[in-house]
Amino acid sequence: MHNFKAATGLKNRHLQTLYSTLLRKCPPIDLEVQQFELADGDFVDCHWYQKPVQDSKQPIVILFHGLAGSFRSPYIQGIMQHLHKKGYASVLMHFRGCSGRANRTARAYHSGDTADAKAWITHVQKSFPESALFAIGYSLGGNMLLKLLAEYRDSSPLSAAVSVSAPVQLQYCATTMQQGFARVYQRYLLKPLKKSLQQKFRSHDYASLIGLSVRGLKKISSIEQFDDLYTAKIHGFSGAQEYYQKSSARQYLSQIQGNTLIIQALDDPFMSGKILPDPSQLPANISIETPENGGHLGFISGNLFQPQYWLEQRISHYFSTANSSS
Repeated sequence: MHNFKAATGLKNRHLQTLYSTLLRKCPPIDLEVQQFELADGDFVDCHWYQKPVQDSKQPIVILFHGLAGSFRSPYIQGIMQHLHKKGYASVLMHFRGCSGRANRTARAYHSGDTADAKAWITHVQKSFPESALFAIGYSLGGNMLLKLLAEYRDSSPLSAAVSVSAPVQLQYCATTMQQGFARVYQRYLLKPLKKSLQQKFRSHDYASLIGLSVRGLKKISSIEQFDDLYTAKIHGFSGAQEYYQKSSARQYLSQIQGNTLIIQALDDPFMSGKILPDPSQLPANISIETPENGGHLGFISGNLFQPQYWLEQRISHYFSTANSSS
């Protein structure tokens, strides 16, 4: 179970990444949408798959997507269906503005913003006090989740958590995205970010708030530039450098006290294994698995005609082990 072997014909890191993002087809699922109100007057949409009944003891897995991800992302739909078969309920907390509805405030979300996730986890815990809680964070959501786990210290309500393909050193990853074929991924991710923000110009005066005009937005050509001119400024940072420094999860990993699994492919085109610390430097409750292959959010085994989604199997196995030992 622990050893990942890339699917025949899909060993290349880009094929792993692109197949899981663009080619995977998941059967449609019916999701129940819960609008969760936040303390600052904003909201996030949370999509449940098979929401438990009141007083249920069914374990619940809380999901956090990656940059520009949503309930439509194949990796989200895939893990929801897999977890359902294993007896878990699951719910995806969209980051602000990612569900298809613009959020109310001028701000959005970022890699180190843990407040919304913490509020949502607390709400789920109070709503289902008999249920064991687990969490999975993908890419940006993984960095955020690891930082949140460190903030919890010894008071985490989660029985276990998994981070997948997380950019735990944000500056390194932002630089990597501007090199070679990674620029293709950068354009793919940047397009919906710019489109979403441009729509919000109708409701918010970003020129007055942070000195960003529609013309300036259209000229942005990299994620680092987007973060420097918008993400950082609208969330109170001086620029991308300060945002990346304070939000990168690697520096906080040693403070995590709950059961945590970090899965990171060494051939991830968004980053490299260099961003991770030596496992010997981390507490025993953190496990790091670094397969040679897997790409970014890929980890497809089997073969092209019968792909197997190793990542989902690995995650549910880890949760079942953590649950039985708790």
